[in-house]
Amino acid sequence: MAEGAVAEAASAEEFQRLLQQRKDGSLVVVHFWAPWAPQCAQMNDVIAALAKEHLQVTFVKLEAEALPEVSEKYEITSVPTFLFFKNSQKIDRLDGAHAPELTKKVQRHGSGSSVPAVPSGGAKEQLNVRLRKLITAAPCMLFMKGSPKEPRCGFSKQMVEILNKHGVSFSSFDIFSDEEVRQGLKTYSNWPTYPQLYVAGELIGGLDIVKELEASGELDTICPKAQKLEDRLKGLINKAPVMLFMKGSKEMARCGFSKQIIEIINSTGVDYETFDILEDEEVRQGLKTFSNWPTYPQLYVKGELVGGLDIVKELKESGELLPVLKGEN
Repeated sequence: MAEGAVAEAASAEEFQRLLQQRKDGSLVVVHFWAPWAPQCAQMNDVIAALAKEHLQVTFVKLEAEALPEVSEKYEITSVPTFLFFKNSQKIDRLDGAHAPELTKKVQRHGSGSSVPAVPSGGAKEQLNVRLRKLITAAPCMLFMKGSPKEPRCGFSKQMVEILNKHGVSFSSFDIFSDEEVRQGLKTYSNWPTYPQLYVAGELIGGLDIVKELEASGELDTICPKAQKLEDRLKGLINKAPVMLFMKGSKEMARCGFSKQIIEIINSTGVDYETFDILEDEEVRQGLKTFSNWPTYPQLYVKGELVGGLDIVKELKESGELLPVLKGEN
């Protein structure tokens, strides 16, 4: 590969080879992209420019939907996403088309030090605003190592088990996915370890505190209870006369099938609402079982499942789509 060029990983084996060929601690930046997403094309231009500036860094393009086994392994749920590796180990992650942030991370990690820079002045202020948003992103927020399905430390695993046992409704953030958040939150909350549990934007504490609250019976009064999944799904399905469960939003579809179905529904002029299943793992998995329909997108009219992209295409071709969307069929 020529110096300053961007490599393409067309297979899982090729991806591994590209990771492993840099055993000297050099940085490897992988762009998970999709050809249907215009923001990915823009970011491909950005990494091509960065590759010419940072000759010691390896830049790799990987089509996310063409290599699902790699995307699933690294929990890639949207494009563009960038992963940063040293010695085949993931050290950082960036979700979305943020060229300045990507440039900053390449400069930081590519300089030979994987220790994050201490944010100064304005940067610290920006980080605090971001941390506040994350803390208040849900009534109950858990900052942990890994995900509730795959905790990556014993303390995080125990915390998830306690919350689940008490039927607590919580969202989580994997602090391994963002080194800036991982370090910044310790200072922001003056709490040096993980996991950390927040309720209504206030720090409750770590595992020991939650165990004490459980023992005293206070945990059930402090944390919001989870709504039964089936009731929640029924509520979402009936939220609007026409509901589309998809990857992404009307403004930015995150998969080719979702993009196609939106174009078809938009052409009818019928009002509809969408729900981004990438934002809620419980809904994403639960709706498949509830409706006995294994894939997305899924279209509902007046609380009844119409089907996915293929069904909607058939209805359009037969001229039945508009009456179905209007609830006349």
